[in-house]
Amino acid sequence: MKSRDYLIISPCRDEAEYMERTLDSVVSQSVVPKLWIIVDDGSTDRSPIILERYADRYPFIKVVKRENRGFRNVGPGVVDAFYAGLRQANIADYQYICKLDLDLELPEKYFETLIEKMEADPRLGTCSGKPYNEHEGRLVSERRGDEMSAGMTKFYRVTCFQQIGGFVREVMWDAIDCHKCRKLGWKARSWDHPNLNFLHLRIMGSSQHGVLTGRMRHGYGQYFMGTGVVYMFATCLFRAVEYPLLIGGSAMFWGYLRSLLQRKERYSDPDIIKEIRQFQWRALFVGKRKATSYMEAKSFPNWKPDGGCARSLEFMDNKQLNTES
Repeated sequence: MKSRDYLIISPCRDEAEYMERTLDSVVSQSVVPKLWIIVDDGSTDRSPIILERYADRYPFIKVVKRENRGFRNVGPGVVDAFYAGLRQANIADYQYICKLDLDLELPEKYFETLIEKMEADPRLGTCSGKPYNEHEGRLVSERRGDEMSAGMTKFYRVTCFQQIGGFVREVMWDAIDCHKCRKLGWKARSWDHPNLNFLHLRIMGSSQHGVLTGRMRHGYGQYFMGTGVVYMFATCLFRAVEYPLLIGGSAMFWGYLRSLLQRKERYSDPDIIKEIRQFQWRALFVGKRKATSYMEAKSFPNWKPDGGCARSLEFMDNKQLNTES
């Protein structure tokens, strides 16, 4: 059996309200991480005190502290904090790596089940469970597609993570990575399963200036990664039935349109944008499941399970966007 060693890196900032539920659910896992690096990205609440207490008790927890930049920075700031943690470890020592937020509550066999999924399908490059919110005493699904791993708990095979060159420092990094995986012949998945369904303790996109700002930020992110306007409109209709009803979907579309009108910079890799749009058009006509199967079959010749064209980790330290070329 291959190693089951996995590394978790958790960027966090002012998560005192939620983090103990995440900490308790990870230290109680049936398969615990070999190393869990938590990057305190300048917290001003009780987060440092809580983290110090857990690090003293659990030897696999290591806390890295960063200076307070003065504000939360969803997207680029989170990715920067992630890399600050990654620089404290040798990624080659692990079979798997996970980016994990500290506003989650995971079931006890969460990581064991993900590892079993990875062992059963060698083409699986990234995966996750499905996020649920608690709303008026009941669980409400965030309705994530099966063809993506959820951004708050991204679990990767290290070989895949290296080949995609890590994360893009921008909003929607957590969708671009899945498209990159597929283009290189890997699979991205998330599943609804009792061992994998987890609680997201905060409404999606609400951590920086509230949920409406988060929806507009998502619209910008979709524009940045190259989403076509027809697919974006369909996505906004799909999200319009979620909280906040109608307004959330409208805010998302406005974020996209405003970015388009302002001619903001887009992701500069034309091959990935072409890949994304091909997937989106096919999904509109035949559905995401068939579109995913088609894209995976098309990219199978690109699959290099033993490493192939792994990108240099130096890429991860470059603060300029889109420097793969």
